[in-house]
Amino acid sequence: MPPGSAERRTESAQWTESVIQRTLGEIEGIGGDRLRGGYSRHVFTSSELELREWFRAEAAARDLDVEQDRNGNLWAWWTGPAMAGQGAVVTGSHLDSVPGGGAFDGPLGVVSALCAVDRLRAGGFRPARPVAVVVFAEEEGGRFGLPCLGSRLMTGAVDPARALRLRDADGYTFAEAAEHRGVPPRFIGPDPERLARIGTFVELHVEQGRRLVDLDEPVAVASTIDPHGRWRLSFTGVGDHAGTAVLDDRRDPMVPAARAVLAARAAARAARADDARATVGRVTAYPGGTNVVPSRVDVWLDARAAAEPAARAVATEVEAAARSAAEEEGCEVEVREESWSETTRFDPALRAGMRSVLGDVPVLATGAGHDAGVLAAHVPAGMLYVRNPTGISHAPDEHAEPADCADGVVALARVIAEQAACGEGGG
Repeated sequence: MPPGSAERRTESAQWTESVIQRTLGEIEGIGGDRLRGGYSRHVFTSSELELREWFRAEAAARDLDVEQDRNGNLWAWWTGPAMAGQGAVVTGSHLDSVPGGGAFDGPLGVVSALCAVDRLRAGGFRPARPVAVVVFAEEEGGRFGLPCLGSRLMTGAVDPARALRLRDADGYTFAEAAEHRGVPPRFIGPDPERLARIGTFVELHVEQGRRLVDLDEPVAVASTIDPHGRWRLSFTGVGDHAGTAVLDDRRDPMVPAARAVLAARAAARAARADDARATVGRVTAYPGGTNVVPSRVDVWLDARAAAEPAARAVATEVEAAARSAAEEEGCEVEVREESWSETTRFDPALRAGMRSVLGDVPVLATGAGHDAGVLAAHVPAGMLYVRNPTGISHAPDEHAEPADCADGVVALARVIAEQAACGEGGG
């Protein structure tokens, strides 16, 4: 080992750790949720727009060329969009959050991408292929209910007419929100030219789980994303007064809705061998008064499993239980599939190349969806995970240690360097 090399590596790691802490710290006050805790940063709301402006400023400070595409996604180009027909190496994530989400889901990938560019430049690296940092819009679906909306629209995975009709909790459509924020609805939809620019896409993300804690490793490479879907169950009955409506005369949609929630847990337990998970994280009663028998109750089911038939079977069992319970209560139920993602298998050649660069890092499957999973159907895509000591995600206790974040930046920079050092078409 050359004299002083260990000290230089230590200084480099400390510098990276300092930069990522500072950069994450710049946005920690944006979009805090006083009611839920954590952050609520939803697409085209004031907090998300503030984050967009922050990203534009960070990109400009690095002399990156920033543009917004037809679907509201932001792109910051190291070598400029004019050169972007040459198999660009793209990295990034999202800045929006679930309601009351953590500080790392999404932003860590964006900040790490910017810091990786800093690290590569500080080392004198000059890419042979264009490099871009992307911020995808509405990845969590926290406002309009459809996850990975920006990447789905870009790749043609969702009908733009359907997307434009999506409504938020206040009744505003996605079309209205987009137009108000300078994204013309008439242009929203598939963007094959932009998609064709991408030679490789790599997304860094905080781990959503605690496998890396158990393995005592700071960084991992992704293998697959489990199949998963969302279903909306709308129960309708008869609204009435909580104090005067006789129990035997009620047609209360909350009763079959509650039984559907219990059915979700039972169905997932029955499919435990397939690692099935079923969650009802959102229930809305209308009109929503404490002293009112609701006239309608909407329940959103999230079902996932290691195999597609098992995830589908869970949803089917919940639907059957919901219909039976609704009939017994004298109510009606409508079941609508809002999204479905099949098993995602990340590009094996890219994964092998990443491990070749990074060493014998763990390879992990996940039950969490990502924009990288959407892009994987169209371009070579991969993911890096950074250790989460709590194992918790989509909640305020989500966390990553600064040293592990720095390791993630180093890993991402090495992957970008390997890919961007190649000529058109990649390595």
